[in-house]
Amino acid sequence: MTTSTPALRPFRIPADGLYEGRRTLRRTPDDWHDRPYELFEVIPLAATIGAEIRGLDLSRPLSAALRAELNRALLEWKALFFREQHLTSAAQRQFAAHWGELETNPLLARGDAKEVVRFDKAAGAVPTFENVWHADVTFRARPAMGAVLQLREVPEAGGDTMWADMAAAYDNLPAEIRARIDGARAVHDYLPGFARFCTPAQLAPFQEEFPPVEHPVVRRHPETGRRTLFVNASFTTRITGLPEAESDRLLRLLCQQAHVPEYQVRWHWRAGDVAFWDNRATQHYAVFDYGNRRRVAERVAIAGDRPY
Repeated sequence: MTTSTPALRPFRIPADGLYEGRRTLRRTPDDWHDRPYELFEVIPLAATIGAEIRGLDLSRPLSAALRAELNRALLEWKALFFREQHLTSAAQRQFAAHWGELETNPLLARGDAKEVVRFDKAAGAVPTFENVWHADVTFRARPAMGAVLQLREVPEAGGDTMWADMAAAYDNLPAEIRARIDGARAVHDYLPGFARFCTPAQLAPFQEEFPPVEHPVVRRHPETGRRTLFVNASFTTRITGLPEAESDRLLRLLCQQAHVPEYQVRWHWRAGDVAFWDNRATQHYAVFDYGNRRRVAERVAIAGDRPY
């Protein structure tokens, strides 16, 4: 008696674009030289992204050596976390300014200074950027290099923030998708991202200041050379040169890559905690699961360069 081998089902790309199987998780470029840290302790929180930094007081001035070592940690881990720093707004700005000119955003409410954006979520507050994966201000010709966020007040439960490693997201795309998007460009616009919590009258004055811009779909990081996926659900509206339906399908697939848990780190805040992330290499997501409890944060962004 003979038995026949059952036919294999044809391979199918999942409808949501989240490819199954083993992930390639490279924390740094292949030619990166790992060295020990001498001025602080680094506690990894996930495979490729996220590390807690211990042994530093960010209110104190940074020496050139300390700034260089922190920058190396930022490039390696993409998101750095510092427990219970309780910085003044001035000290938060001074820390961020070690990485460049501070950015202002007239579309968002300001805090104690024009460079400080304050997010005060009390009972009944209107949702803003919660519950959506995004990179900051990619609608600018020069999107932010990074940001420093401090939680002033935290809810009793909930209110975490998540970050995704967009170099890992790019690495794990099928070869045919990478080939299709390398060299492609996409349009970024502030209107879709802000429309859900601003009126048309509030948005209209900024159309001349922030016209739609094009950026590469795959950005090369200016310091590490890593290729990173540079589209996001808040601000990327279409891929240049594709029919609308095809552009929409491809953008949905690409934006879904931030949703893969293996590329993510999640930070549970305490009052006074500080996060410092590389906006060129990550997306983030503020989890709005704290109901009517209050959550107060202040963010300072660092001006960036033109993506290439």
